[in-house]
This record gives sequence, structure tokens and C-alpha cells, in this order.
Amino acid sequence: MGGNGLLVTILHVAGAVALLIWSVRLVRTGVERAFLVALRRWLRLGADRPPLAAATGLAVALAMQSATAVALLAAGFTAAGTIAPPAALAMLLGADLGSAMAVRILMFGAGWAVPVLLLAGVSLFMRAHARTARQVGRILTGLGLVLLALGLIAGATEPLRDSPAVAAAMRYLGGDLPAAFALGAAVAWALHSSVAAVLLVAALAVEGALPGPVALALVLGANLGGSLVAFGLTLGAAVEARRVVMGNLVLRGGGAALALAAMVHGLLPAGLFGTAAGTQALMAHLAFNACVLVAGLPLARPLLSLLARLMPPGAALAAPDRPSALDPAALADPPRALACAAREVLRMGEEVEAMLRPVLRLYRQWDDALAETIAARERTVDQMHFAVKLYLARLAAQQAAGEGAARGMELAALAHEIEAAGDAISRGMLALARRMSDEQLSFSDRGWQEIADFHDRVLTNAQRALNVLMTLSPDDARALVAEKERVREVERALQRAHLERLQQGQPQSVETSNIHQETLRSLKQVNTAFSMVAYPILEGSGELLSSRLTGRAMG
Repeated sequence: MGGNGLLVTILHVAGAVALLIWSVRLVRTGVERAFLVALRRWLRLGADRPPLAAATGLAVALAMQSATAVALLAAGFTAAGTIAPPAALAMLLGADLGSAMAVRILMFGAGWAVPVLLLAGVSLFMRAHARTARQVGRILTGLGLVLLALGLIAGATEPLRDSPAVAAAMRYLGGDLPAAFALGAAVAWALHSSVAAVLLVAALAVEGALPGPVALALVLGANLGGSLVAFGLTLGAAVEARRVVMGNLVLRGGGAALALAAMVHGLLPAGLFGTAAGTQALMAHLAFNACVLVAGLPLARPLLSLLARLMPPGAALAAPDRPSALDPAALADPPRALACAAREVLRMGEEVEAMLRPVLRLYRQWDDALAETIAARERTVDQMHFAVKLYLARLAAQQAAGEGAARGMELAALAHEIEAAGDAISRGMLALARRMSDEQLSFSDRGWQEIADFHDRVLTNAQRALNVLMTLSPDDARALVAEKERVREVERALQRAHLERLQQGQPQSVETSNIHQETLRSLKQVNTAFSMVAYPILEGSGELLSSRLTGRAMG
């Protein structure tokens, strides 16, 4: 193969791999936008028993085609105190197997599936008006593109099978399986997706570009790399969440290293998983994650106990102090000054989100240190709010009325709403949690589940609102306002359910009645405050009539 021919082949392979990465992300994005709240609730409902938690983690990872996404969700639940660490670790182990199953299913793709999925997905996305239907179209389109990308990889790598350079590289990796293992881990880390990495390895193995032992070592390395991705993404999380992710890294990554050692010493021959290299890679990946799940479930609790001693609460990473974004020198340039104010309002929102995430833990077990951290963040938000108001007032004093002045008013109003959300958490929910601790009260199982679900829904919307504030996307703004209406309906339904339990005379519901209702109201207030991010965007695009979305926007 000449130099130009090799370069063209590499470009084709790189393009096909880029399409594969983007397609996997497209599917995950569609699932998150359409079903994230339901998936999060499903994960929490499965947290009572480790086997059930593993099953829910498997199902959610299969739907999202990402064990990393499940790891981040489970870590967030652990940090918020709504899922116990052993159940969260079981979810991660199940999610690892779910992502392996997703790879196996995608490699089954028949040739006719590509045009069918693309036609159905694009048609649904372009013609549907409902948000969920459009996201289903996105998912189908992503699945079709994944299969298309695998076909492109197969075609692009065909010339490589006869390349002397590739043959030499395969001989080297075949004689140095630890190097192949490290390469697989690096590829998974670079792609930030073990699913995409294993799909790539399997596609190359199917075409004969990789011998069986090398493909197995690469797949084992991809498992280590995939667990490292989740670990890297949670470095700044609460220590309870980092213990769970570290536990998964120890079990999955350590298991991969042990399996590699078995291969090196001839105890795990590639032929054990089939005759063809592609089949060997896929079946080994599936079997490995199934073994880690079976072996890891009984080890989850003792492993987390060990990690609790090795990673004490004081080891949590402290957030670095950040200077204010309100640059006085920018006041002479109104657009730049407004951008500075928007950045500071975003920081306010991030502070309030950081208050909201763990506050529910205090309802179960009071923690003076956590309560003081939340109160300190609220004081910081108050200071930031005051600084934003003064900054925007100075800006308004030196510019004429117009678009810039209107944007300044919008930011001032939004800063006020976010500050009010912080007050609802620190002065409302914090006081309610303290009262439960002082009076030794606890919610009924049903009541706690309702509050945990509602808290998670509001937290999800707060994160969406911060994304809208950054992107100013009308589509995301419409979804945020629509979700605000759903939250209002859910809050009313939960209040009615609580009153029904009171009528039945359930002791725990009677004792905690006011706390239950006030907590729901505080959470709804937080949700309303964050939803205000969307209204200026929709007003600017003419999609808001009075206080309601237009019919087109609701579609």
C-alpha cells in the first residue's frame, strides 16, 4: 500500500470512528432528553436491594448505551443521600454489564436495519411536534448511524489487512499483551466511552484486522479505561460518591488486570470465547462484565467499608475560590459588562445547585458540618446577589435605555430569583430538617420516596436551567418551561396523596405532615426560581403569550 493510499485509508477510518462516537452520543442525548426523569426515578426505586439495584442499573445502561452516565447518576444520588452506597455500587456493576449487552446488540445489526432506522428516525424527528416523539426520532437516527459507522469502519479497514506495517504491529501486540491492554484503556479514555471503544475493537476484529488475543486484551483494557472515565468525572464530587466510583474501578479495573494476567500465563485462551476474533472480543466483553457483577455484589459492602477508612470525609476535594466575574473595567463596554454579569449569575446558580443537591441528607441524619456548608453557601449567594445588583445599577446609570438596559433588568431579576431559591433551601428546608432531628421524626416510606423523587426532579430542572443560561437555546427554554408546569402538577398530586394518608391515620404521616408539605412547597419554589431563566429567551423569540407558552412552543 502506497503512502497516499495509507493516508486515505487512515482518513476514512478516522471519519468512520468520529461518526461512531457522535452516533453513540446522539442516542444517549435523546434518551436523556426524553426519559431522564423517569430513568432517574427507576434507579431510585431499584435501590432497596442490591440485586434489584444491579438490574435497574443494567436496564438504564442498556437504554442509554453508557455505563458512565449511570455512574454519574448513581454518584449524584449517593451524594444527595437518596441511595445507599452499596446499592449505588451494585447499580454501577449492573450498568457495566448493560453497556456490554448494548455492544452485543449493536453488533447484531442487519444491513436492512440502517435505512429503516434512519428513515423512521429522521421522519419522526422532522414531523413530530411532541418533544418526547422528537427525541425518540433522535434515538432511532443515532442507532441507524451507529450501524452505518460500523459498516464504514469495516469497509475502511479492509485494505489494512494486507498492510505489512499493520501485520508487524499486530505481531508486536500479540507478543506484548500488556501493551495492547494499555492501548485499549487509552482508547476508551480518549473516546470517553467504553461502548464506542469496544465497538471499534469488535468491528476491526470482525474484519480480520485484529487477531483474537490482541482483541481480547484491547477489550479488557477498554473496561479499565471506561471505569477510569467515571472516576475522572467525579473527582470533585462528595467523598461518598467517589467511594462508589472507586469501588467500581477496583472491581472492574482490577478484574480486567487479573484477566489479563490469566491471558499472559495461558489460563484464559481466546478460543474459550469462540473461533472468530470478532466473536471472541464480544463474548469475552460480555462474560467478563457478567463475572464482575456476580463476584462484585457480595464484595460491595466490605469493599466500601475499606474505602471509607481509606477515603475519610476530610479527604473531599475543596472547591477552589474563584474571583468575581464582575469586572469594573468592563463597565465602559456594556456588552462585555452584561456578559460579566451573566457569568456571575451563572455562578450564583451553581452555588444554589450545590446547596440543593445534598440538603435531603439532613432529613435522614443531621450533620452540623453539612448544614454549616449549606448556610455558608447561602451567605455567599447573598453577597453575590448584592454585588450583581450594584454592578448592574452602575451599568444602567451610564447607558441609555435600549436592548442592553433590558438585558440588565433581566439579569437583575434572575439574580433575585436565584437568591430566593437559596433562601428557600437554607432558611426553609434546613430549618425543617433540623426540626426533624430535634424531634426525632421520620417520614413514612411512601412519604420519603415522594420527597426524594420530587427533589430529584427539581435538581434535574436546576441543572437544565443552568445549561439554558449558558446556551440561550429556545428549544431548551421551551422544555424548561414545560417541565415547570409538570412540576406544579406533580406537587399538587403529591399534596393530595399526603392528605389521603392523613385521612387514613398513618402515624408517621400525621407527625411529619407540616414538614412534608412545607418541603414540597420549598422545592417547588426552587424549581420556579430556576425556571425563570427561560422566560426572557422565549419572550425574545415571540413564543410566550402572557405567562403561558404558545401552542407552537408547547409542541
